[in-house]
Amino acid sequence: MTNTQRGRTAGMRQLLRREVAGTIGLLADEQDFTAMRRYRSFTFEDHETYLRQVEGLLKSTAAAGGHTSIALFDPEEYADFCAETGIEPDTPASRTRFTAELASAGPSIPYEGQPLADLVPDLVEEAVRQATWEYASSLLARVGPCAACGEDIGRTAFARASYLVARVIDTIGVGIHHWVCSVPTVRETLHAVLRVDASAPDRVTLDETEAMELTTVLALAIATHNVCGLVVRTSNPGLTDRVYGWHLKDEALSPLTGSQVFDAYCVDVVSGDLKAPDPDIDYCTAPEVADTDPVGRHRH
Repeated sequence: MTNTQRGRTAGMRQLLRREVAGTIGLLADEQDFTAMRRYRSFTFEDHETYLRQVEGLLKSTAAAGGHTSIALFDPEEYADFCAETGIEPDTPASRTRFTAELASAGPSIPYEGQPLADLVPDLVEEAVRQATWEYASSLLARVGPCAACGEDIGRTAFARASYLVARVIDTIGVGIHHWVCSVPTVRETLHAVLRVDASAPDRVTLDETEAMELTTVLALAIATHNVCGLVVRTSNPGLTDRVYGWHLKDEALSPLTGSQVFDAYCVDVVSGDLKAPDPDIDYCTAPEVADTDPVGRHRH
């Protein structure tokens, strides 16, 4: 092969690299980083240097026209993956293979030039959202059929929850609405969030994935006869934000009083700790949710 041919081949390969999308499995916190240091082939010595190098790689790849997404690398899941597949965990090739699995099945976020410090919280939030939906879905699927009538309780509960979500959208009216639905389980309290943009007359915009996740969490509460709270914060230009909510009772949404929603809203949904109330919020009694019950409650 001549020098000209070698140069042309190298140039074509460089062009092809721009067509290849990559994924980085990120050790986002120091505890996970420390866990990976037990492998001799993982040669980074401190987490801060590791994060700087990752960010440098992201920037250089983007500058060259490449596309990279970021996924969370969990050392425990990695160890389980290696055990299940029978591969040696202490090699870069195994870590690359696991990262490829993350890219196909796990949550990831595209790198678009944002600082890594801004990207990590979004990635963690996305991972929590997916884990919440998967856990709620698995619990809902395990409820099984009704012993009395044979109906699939999970499917019926999801239909009922979908109906209630639609009725709440009809009820809350114009504005930007931020929803939080909370359901305690044996393992943890599940939280689902939904942003509903109803700022334009006769038009409602929402994220379908968020809506499905929130509906699934609400359906789980219905199917298991669990307690459930739905709190909404509504914003409109020039007006004080309003916060109000409902609790689940007999497979319907019953309004909370202003004092009840104040108590609920002043608790951190992750830690459970009390937090100071926002002075620029009106804590209101929720409106009644119209319920003509075309989707029947499961009464057995």
